Amino acid sequence: MEKQFIDKVVSAYSPKGAFIELGSGILNGQVIRDAKVKLPLKMMNRHGLIAGATGTGKTRTLQLLAEQLSDAGVPVFMLDVKGDLSGLSEPAVPNAALLERGQAVGIPFEPAAFPVELFSLSGKLGIPMRITVGDFGPILLARILDLNDTQTGVLSALFKYATDTQLPLVDLADVKKLLAYLSDGPGADEIKADYGKISSASAGTILRKIVAVEQQGLTAVFGEKAFDIQDLFGRVDGRGVISLLNIADVQDQPLLFSTFLLSLLAQLFKHLPEVGDLDKPKLVFFFDEAHLLFNGASKAFLSQVEQIVRLIRSKGIGVFFCTQAASDIPESVLGQLGNRVQHALRAFTPNDAENLRKTVKTYPSSEFYELDKVLTSLGIGQALVTVLNDKGIPTEVVATHLVPARAVMGPCSPQHYSEITRGSALYNTYKDLIVNRSAAELLNEREKLNTQQAALDKAHQEAVKEREKQAQRKETAGSRRQTPLEAAQAQASRTLAREGVKLLGKLATGLMNAFFKKK
Repeated sequence: MEKQFIDKVVSAYSPKGAFIELGSGILNGQVIRDAKVKLPLKMMNRHGLIAGATGTGKTRTLQLLAEQLSDAGVPVFMLDVKGDLSGLSEPAVPNAALLERGQAVGIPFEPAAFPVELFSLSGKLGIPMRITVGDFGPILLARILDLNDTQTGVLSALFKYATDTQLPLVDLADVKKLLAYLSDGPGADEIKADYGKISSASAGTILRKIVAVEQQGLTAVFGEKAFDIQDLFGRVDGRGVISLLNIADVQDQPLLFSTFLLSLLAQLFKHLPEVGDLDKPKLVFFFDEAHLLFNGASKAFLSQVEQIVRLIRSKGIGVFFCTQAASDIPESVLGQLGNRVQHALRAFTPNDAENLRKTVKTYPSSEFYELDKVLTSLGIGQALVTVLNDKGIPTEVVATHLVPARAVMGPCSPQHYSEITRGSALYNTYKDLIVNRSAAELLNEREKLNTQQAALDKAHQEAVKEREKQAQRKETAGSRRQTPLEAAQAQASRTLAREGVKLLGKLATGLMNAFFKKK
């Protein structure tokens, strides 16, 4: 049985090219050193899942994968939930447990340190990592603000208007100003025809949600200088840099950091060129606490996640989700994860038993294991593994004793942490917030110009009215008084008329006298 097991594992896990050494297979509770379990490096961009109950070693699995990827020259981005991955920058101190694990899998333990960059959303625990609201996008912003479909539609209209009118959306102040401008301000009529009217109710709700986010101190993530995704692809002495995003100080804001990570993936998807299948990925992205990304997510949000995960492989990017159970991941996304490392599950409650049953169904059957029993009996640092081979075919399911991580499995000292942060070439690039003219300033200037133009238009209209009144008064006055010439002409006419009358009288008198004389 042991030989058959070794033959099966060796046949399934012997990639032709470079690989990640996961460990050695377990059969009947014994570690079989010769049954080496390897993950082809070229298949790391087919994504993966690392799952298991709390305390089963998921974080250390993330660490050993990151270490070997770095050795292979592949940069890594990881979410550091508890702030305890900074130890990757220091070699581990050998102890009996590490030496024994190395001996058990047939890979001698050799301590090593790795190049690390430390980032933080608040800027308090590392290099500030910011993004502009425009790059974040309406769907992801709606996720953070917890908006419904109607309100998300309004937000999308705002973003479309900002794009069409070249108004840069940098921070939440820009969104608030644009919302006011288009709902109750001068732009209300402008947006109505092309984008639809924004009701005061929707505008008020969105505004209140933004204010709530600001009051929680989460505005630091939006601004400039925005993080350049090209800075994730660093290498030092041929080894890939491991970029850690420390969220220890914003753990109570899961929507913020989980959505921010997705925004980074969206930026990678948007800006990186198509590369097809490579011998090794350009970057591997580890998404810890992945269940937080999907809890209460809208259909539009889930659709965006699914699209990114499905298509980003062709950009040379691998994505690994880390969570407690496979059922935490939507089926449409789970189906895209070709590599699985499943740590132990517990069946203490009916829900646990149901999760166990669902998880077992996602794995092919094995002639060597009863999967439900194996999954509940795995020890710390052991996992059920299936990966894609060189041809993209799922491998035999193997219970695996994982290799030990070689760096410190915990946080480095505060002094070393500060040295890493301030000694980074990226620190001076991103440490200071840059304030540029954006939508809020441009709209303020536009409103000021509109106010000035309105004042000029009003003054012009008043001047025109005054000129019209003056002309009317002149016309009225002219109808009451004559000019001297007109008066002289009128007097001459009257004098001529009087003289004509006198002449006619004399003529009549003369005719009368002449008539009577004849008589």
